Amino acid sequence: MTDRVLVATSRYYESIAGELEAGAQDVLDGAGVVSETIIVPGAFEVPGVIAMAADSSKYDGYVALGCVIRGETSHYDYVCGESARGLMTLAVERRLAIGYGILTVDNHDQAWVRADRQQKNKGRDAAEACLAMLALRKKFVR
Repeated sequence: MTDRVLVATSRYYESIAGELEAGAQDVLDGAGVVSETIIVPGAFEVPGVIAMAADSSKYDGYVALGCVIRGETSHYDYVCGESARGLMTLAVERRLAIGYGILTVDNHDQAWVRADRQQKNKGRDAAEACLAMLALRKKFVR
């Protein structure tokens, strides 16, 4: 049976998100995975939509994508920490295979280097992590 993966993307930074998605999609397509992308307003909302999707039992794995760029207030710290915590809680408590691709950077240039498929390609890395966790879960769940 073919694995089904949901790519949950925060499009707050459109060009960064698009490049992350493209990197992830290259991996998922190459692995023969059936994928669907859903857009959320910001990184803070990514764990919530993955939790909703997990309740549907429609997906085997999840790729969380987005970008948070440091600003002048503590908002950055809350969004980064809470989105990461929410995804980790889902992965541990609900045994979800989640690839984490939410960039947390100081500026747009750092974000682009990490998102760009010709440079660090963190979308690829997140999709690969999701697929690796799916394979590991299959070892434990029958």
